[in-house]
Amino acid sequence: MNDETLVEAPKSRFQRISNGLLASCLGVMALAVFVNVVLRYGFGSGLPASEELSRLLFVWMVFIGATAAYPAGEHMAFTSLVGLLKNRPALFLGMTIFIRLLVLLACVLIGWGAWQQVGVGYGSQSVVLGYSTALLPLPAFLCATAIGLMALFEIIRRTPLDLGHTVEVE
Repeated sequence: MNDETLVEAPKSRFQRISNGLLASCLGVMALAVFVNVVLRYGFGSGLPASEELSRLLFVWMVFIGATAAYPAGEHMAFTSLVGLLKNRPALFLGMTIFIRLLVLLACVLIGWGAWQQVGVGYGSQSVVLGYSTALLPLPAFLCATAIGLMALFEIIRRTPLDLGHTVEVE
């Protein structure tokens, strides 16, 4: 492997913001859990708020990561069959649009269900910290909306599927 393959492409603003949010969530989670472990085993008492905060941040972290993974092409993809159509541009384009429409459908279903859960949680509070429990399904709604919009723009722009995966598969 030469030095040229180790050079990364410059990250977009979206990637930098996503990475910053992910790092912040992970840092706060790690600190909260570490302090709780020290207090429980060192002093016989813990912070109940750290468990609730860690759960909330973990949910947000998962959906921020899923949103950031979509434009980077890092979601699981089964492109072997679609790759066979690469030499047939019309079929390849049709399959690309079909796949993106399926992504859009999945986003609509996830977004609709998450929005219903946001409505259910809007009127209740978490037990310890007292935040609105609508904050737990909200990232799923935002993630579905963001990925759905990205898929829609890819359909409109007729962006071809990325069949060259940069992630090493084991």
